[in-house]
Amino acid sequence: MTQVDHHALRNAFGSFITGVTVVTALREDGIPVGFTANSFSSVSLDPPMLLVCPGKFLSSYDTFAKCTHFAINILAEGQEEVSNTFASFKGDRFAKVAHSVDLHGVPLIDGAAAQFSCTTHQVTQAGDHCVLIGQVAAFHHAGHQGLGYVGGQYFSRGLERAAFDETIGTAVCGAIVEDGDTVLLERTAEGFRPPQCMHSDRGRLIADLQTMLASKGITAELGQAYSVFERAKNREHHAYFLATGSSDGADADVVSVPISELGALTYTTPAIGRMMTRFALEASTRNFAFYLGDTEHGAVHNLSGRT
Repeated sequence: MTQVDHHALRNAFGSFITGVTVVTALREDGIPVGFTANSFSSVSLDPPMLLVCPGKFLSSYDTFAKCTHFAINILAEGQEEVSNTFASFKGDRFAKVAHSVDLHGVPLIDGAAAQFSCTTHQVTQAGDHCVLIGQVAAFHHAGHQGLGYVGGQYFSRGLERAAFDETIGTAVCGAIVEDGDTVLLERTAEGFRPPQCMHSDRGRLIADLQTMLASKGITAELGQAYSVFERAKNREHHAYFLATGSSDGADADVVSVPISELGALTYTTPAIGRMMTRFALEASTRNFAFYLGDTEHGAVHNLSGRT
């Protein structure tokens, strides 16, 4: 049998865009347990059924493999910290996260986009996991946007859509393109900036950005939105995406700058300078965040990957 590279396979699986759930149950002694999972799927509407796949590496695996009741909590945008707590925190996870309980005493996470209280229908062993199928006894749908997950990172589509919907005037779209330990930047008379394009039709921005990158000899794969801000003085709406790529045969004005040196450069605007300095800091931990605001003030929304 051909040996499978488990690391490469995990990365390939990770290209599938999913939501994020916290699965909860009770031990035989009544102590609540829970873990973060994106191995979740609906199964049937009639009867109402769903499934999740607990891994045998979990300290709570035996509880989920033998439980009679469990709950699925689909996390909402902004609940990254809840996900991280149930993915890696070793202490009392429920003491850190607001929750209630269902009719069977199983914890339900407050603020979740949806909650499902389930009776175990079937447990099937499957390699290093089991398939836990539950019949939905009760559910609550709050209507919040769900938290997304792909390639080891969170993303928030509702937040990103809202940011683009608020566009006024001219839209500027750019990409922070990582090439190994460097970032590809444009050198202009005013200073450095990520490669970017400008358009009055925001519906064409991303397509135009990809075309512009290719025209400059940059091969890039766009990722999550990283920074969206207004320049009210110029009536400009700026949106920058994370990307990975390379610069073989790139234009002369495209330079490759070590990430460690980004903070020392002069940029075309102070806002871009702050964005690139933040990127350099976050790149050291791969704990990226999404900024939404204007050139001076805004909010940073955590998009970091789970541990």
